[in-house]
Amino acid sequence: MAEERVYTACVVIIGNEILSGRTQDANLAYIAKKLNARGIRLKEARVIPDLCETIVATVNEARPRFDYVFTTGGIGPTHDDITAECIARAFGVPLTLHPEAKRILELHYRPDQINPARLRMAHMPEGAELVRNAVSRVPGFRIGNVYVLAGVPEVMQAMIDDLVPTLAGGAPVRSRSIACQLAEGVLAAGLEAVQRRFPDLDIGSYPAFRRTGYGVSLVVRGVDETRLAAAAGEIADLVRSLGGTPQEEPPT
Repeated sequence: MAEERVYTACVVIIGNEILSGRTQDANLAYIAKKLNARGIRLKEARVIPDLCETIVATVNEARPRFDYVFTTGGIGPTHDDITAECIARAFGVPLTLHPEAKRILELHYRPDQINPARLRMAHMPEGAELVRNAVSRVPGFRIGNVYVLAGVPEVMQAMIDDLVPTLAGGAPVRSRSIACQLAEGVLAAGLEAVQRRFPDLDIGSYPAFRRTGYGVSLVVRGVDETRLAAAAGEIADLVRSLGGTPQEEPPT
């Protein structure tokens, strides 16, 4: 049987406000969950400033390496919203007034509200296709395998919700989690042995301090439910063998 195609993605978060700490990114986790459910594996996420050279270089580095590249931020009406012109430069095409985007803006705003700043949001790389926006109507766009989305979380979520069902994907990645109150140092050797027996799965250890004290979640990820169940069973047995009490969390 041929190995199933794995689809990959990279998210490029654009914004000085993210890097300064003034604004906390709320988009990455949402995008990752939606892509995972579609069978698209988010392999990288990068946070970069509103600098044209950096945006162009980052997009041009990412787009040949991944099936999909998603950018967030920088498509509003102000002078620092430069993502569209940077994407045009990355693809070597002119930035032009997209007639359908212009029509959407004209339907959304009163005639006296249409000004040069708002019309900036209808300028896109030549040949771009629109990404719908059910919240504020102002669309994002796609060119090649690069999808340019808003930075405002409610708007970005509407865009990604509309977009993801149209994308080609593979088998969704599932996960099993075993929680216990053993220390990672106690579990490390045995957990590594389980990982060697299941090279097709990703096994991670995530410690945390809870109300009940120190604990760790041992998470197994993969696409094969039978293999996931087998690995989770071995991890539970490992915890018991070390004197712990495994607590399996609901599968996701």
